[in-house]
Amino acid sequence: MPRSLVRRLAAPVGVLAGVVAAFAYVGAVDPNEPGHYPVCPLLRFTGIYCPGCGGLRSAHAVAHGDLQAALGANALAVVGYGIFAVVMAVWLVRAVRGLPMRVTVSPVWWWGIGAVLGLFTLVRNLPFGSALAP
Repeated sequence: MPRSLVRRLAAPVGVLAGVVAAFAYVGAVDPNEPGHYPVCPLLRFTGIYCPGCGGLRSAHAVAHGDLQAALGANALAVVGYGIFAVVMAVWLVRAVRGLPMRVTVSPVWWWGIGAVLGLFTLVRNLPFGSALAP
């Protein structure tokens, strides 16, 4: 027996609601003001920007519609937001059509993602990559 549309949409809509709530919170509680969020431990103890440094400021800027500031805070996070939006759209369309959503990523892709994160981290911590630093 096919599942009802409401039941099929429950998971993707629930995930989307959680992400929207998180962006709303970060949009309302400014990460540019000290004391609202914890400091990145890697940055605090080593002075090195991790791939996520600037991600909250980036999300805050996206929540306020400032794409330029979002890219300046963490360009890789903005790419991640775009990928998430595409995956969510596909998941919602497949749920409406009654098709299962299976995301399988081969090890080659995981290694590629790790390489991009490592390269991004390296470049943003070097003098010539200072434009990528938050």
